[in-house]
Amino acid sequence: MIAEETLVIQLKQKDHQAKAFEVLVNTYKERLYWHIRRIVLNHDDTDDVLQNTFIKVFRNIDSFKGDSKLYSWMYRIATNEALSFLKSKSQKFKINNEKLMTKAVEDLRADVYFEGDEIQLKLQMAIATLPEKQKLIFNMKYFQEMKYEEISEILETSVGGLKASYHLASKKIEAFLKEN
Repeated sequence: MIAEETLVIQLKQKDHQAKAFEVLVNTYKERLYWHIRRIVLNHDDTDDVLQNTFIKVFRNIDSFKGDSKLYSWMYRIATNEALSFLKSKSQKFKINNEKLMTKAVEDLRADVYFEGDEIQLKLQMAIATLPEKQKLIFNMKYFQEMKYEEISEILETSVGGLKASYHLASKKIEAFLKEN
């Protein structure tokens, strides 16, 4: 595997850019796919957002300063793309984000790419009720097993705030599962 610093340098050099971008996509596409999928829930929507994410990364690689890790920067782009997509979709259908997420969870039953059972569906329903930031933090910590420091870098927030948000999200999910 190529070192991140070397990859960034190659991405910024026109003569190495195509090969470096192929390496970048192959290295990060699965992790970014699942990150986005946990936000938008739908496979086809996830593919669209993932494609837009890589387009933005490609177009904006010259503005990457290296203040954070490359994957943190890409996760931030992916997160913003996914949230913008949901906002756009809720405006298009003239429903609020909560109703959009409830419908997305219900649609998981028919999604051929969803491999979960009833318990997974209930968990997704519980997660859908969380405020946006708590949902992001819970998904990154619980499903992706990211360290608080990594999440802090991606979401640009304090570790202490993340721990509190994760704790609150866990309690809300627990309460939801007990009630349903």
